[in-house]
Amino acid sequence: MAKAKNKTTKNNLSVADYIASIPKEDRRADIQAVHDMMSEISGWEPKMWGASIVGFGDYHYKYESGREGDFFRIGYSSRAQNITIYIMPGYQDFDDELSRLGKHKMGKSCLYIKRMSDVDANVLKEMIQKGLNIMAEKYPLDD
Repeated sequence: MAKAKNKTTKNNLSVADYIASIPKEDRRADIQAVHDMMSEISGWEPKMWGASIVGFGDYHYKYESGREGDFFRIGYSSRAQNITIYIMPGYQDFDDELSRLGKHKMGKSCLYIKRMSDVDANVLKEMIQKGLNIMAEKYPLDD
């Protein structure tokens, strides 16, 4: 049986075009703020993953099951109802930060916020940096 491939892969679509395509001006400004935050913290050039996720950095994973692939280290997306922020180690070690963040919802590796004004931007920065630090320990950067 063939191994399943990730549906979301890095591509050459334009990040600037993606941001510009967000129809609501306030959402576009919030996405730009998240984008700038991730760019500043990571220092990496953003890439599109699929048609609607902007990712920073990448890593190769291999599970005990044999499944392996490549994915981004941190990223974001503008979804219909929320801004989704992806921190790939997941949020299981972020109880303190989540208690201070502000209004949000959670998934395993997904943080959902309606708008940046609902959260403390400094706490979000802490979370992004912490996520990158955890990823660097688990998946060291190739220099």
